[in-house]
Amino acid sequence: MSKSTVGPAPGETPAASDEQDLGAAGSQLSTAPVDTLASGPALGLIGWARWFWRQLTSMRVALLLLLLLALGAIPGSLIPQSGTDETKVAEFRQAHGTLAPVYDRLGLFHVYSSVWFSAIYILLFVSLIGCIVPRTWQFVGQLRSRPPGAPKRLTRLPAYTTWRTDTEPEQVRAAALTLLRKRRFRAHPAGDAVAAEKGYLREVGNLSFHIALIVMLVAFACGQLYKSEGNKLVVEGDGFSNTLTQYNDFKSGNLFSTDNLNPFSFTLDKFTGTYETSGPNTGTARTFQSAITYSVGAYGKDKKAVVKVNHPLEIDDSKIYLTAHGYAPVITVRDGKGNVVYRDAVPLLPLDSNITSSGVIKVLDGYRDAKGAGEQLGISAFFLPTYTKGSEAASTFPALRNPVLNLTPYHGDLGVDSGIPQSVYQLDKSHMKEFKDSKGAQLRDNLKPGETMTLPNGAGSVTYEGTKEWANFQITQQPASGWALGGAIAAIFGLAGSLFLQRRRVWVRAVKGDDGVTVVEMGGLGRSESAKVPEELGDLAGILYDQAPSTPDPDTPGPSASSVSPEPEVVPAEGAEK
Repeated sequence: MSKSTVGPAPGETPAASDEQDLGAAGSQLSTAPVDTLASGPALGLIGWARWFWRQLTSMRVALLLLLLLALGAIPGSLIPQSGTDETKVAEFRQAHGTLAPVYDRLGLFHVYSSVWFSAIYILLFVSLIGCIVPRTWQFVGQLRSRPPGAPKRLTRLPAYTTWRTDTEPEQVRAAALTLLRKRRFRAHPAGDAVAAEKGYLREVGNLSFHIALIVMLVAFACGQLYKSEGNKLVVEGDGFSNTLTQYNDFKSGNLFSTDNLNPFSFTLDKFTGTYETSGPNTGTARTFQSAITYSVGAYGKDKKAVVKVNHPLEIDDSKIYLTAHGYAPVITVRDGKGNVVYRDAVPLLPLDSNITSSGVIKVLDGYRDAKGAGEQLGISAFFLPTYTKGSEAASTFPALRNPVLNLTPYHGDLGVDSGIPQSVYQLDKSHMKEFKDSKGAQLRDNLKPGETMTLPNGAGSVTYEGTKEWANFQITQQPASGWALGGAIAAIFGLAGSLFLQRRRVWVRAVKGDDGVTVVEMGGLGRSESAKVPEELGDLAGILYDQAPSTPDPDTPGPSASSVSPEPEVVPAEGAEK
């Protein structure tokens, strides 16, 4: 007979020994732990502890914890977080007097450092480790062991084929062993058969995915605990040194120490911004970049760099981002005797997309009026980069086309000596007096670069010297970010391997029949039902058939010299079990 596909007869019940034999052949195709949720714990403290550990390290609980972690991150995205923006948290508390205390008790204003989120995080971490460690040892044991021997009845396998040949059984098994090894199967002789296995990379991918998750969890935890983030506004010509006192605002993780700050410094040489000059996008920024000179360490050499939006400068594990930009008019203040008491570039904060800006000039020490009395000056400033007559309330373009600086001076006590902190961009007028012009109205004047506003009664003058630009830099330091990226990439490749690779086994049995003709049987078994197993078995059977062709059925006339024997066909055996 040239080809044959054999399966159990309809209604046939396999013997218990056959079922056990097939179970042994299909064993250890996966390192997945046995689901023990349905089994009850043994009595006693040790039994309960063992039961709890098995539930915690089960795949079902790990997926549940992962889902809870994702759900727990939702309020962290929707509710203002104290570690990110204290101002928005304060505004939320003021607007929701009843809800805010509830959120406080639940830790929703600091979700990622709350007790309940940390508990989920730690349980997931322990669950993954408790699941991976035994699976890894089990997989190592499988790699060191040989594929199990062939079942007694290969007909019960999902893919099966057989034929008869005049080739000796030993020659068939030797040819099968060579073929399977050539196809990168782990193959070895097992009695009257050859046992082979392939697809171990599936388990490698599965374990790699879970290990990568642990790496990512550790990296994210380290990043949150040791991170730092601060902002610094730097005017052209000024510099910054990476020390805590240099920051305008600074936030850090719970385990962060100032010793973790990377030693570097930089100077803002020039800020360059270009804008669309025509069309529907007039005024839209085209280029924002800062040319800086930086050095690393106390004796590092100066280096040049350009920091652009979304293109930070990286120094060790610190990143310097360009986040904002504005103008800083250069102001010179003279007292009643003409002495310069203040000269500096004053950063003003943008109010709109055309960089209409406002701010305050504060002269704290050294100023004396015409009578020699010491006072403090506070000057409200309103700046238009491009002034257009008829549009005095706002700039019409963000670039310095026609800059005008509007100044409103006050004199008295700024309140900075009271011990109460105040913003450098706001003016407390409670103890200040207005300057009056010759008509008795509040003194206010528009200045162009180079122009001077004279204070009444010989109180001095204020000169608008010119305009510099400033840039705001965000300096972040988040350790283990590279590990997190590596873990994410490894998780993707591991998941792809576990999804697209299949672990399968093939057996080739060759024995002498009762009539002295060799009977060749081939069977294949995969971890899951797949058309790839019969296809692969058919390919292997076709190659082996060419080396050990079939012999004619003794009950039929022999084939002529010109006839060609058909190759074996592989189809899933009827009633076959997985």
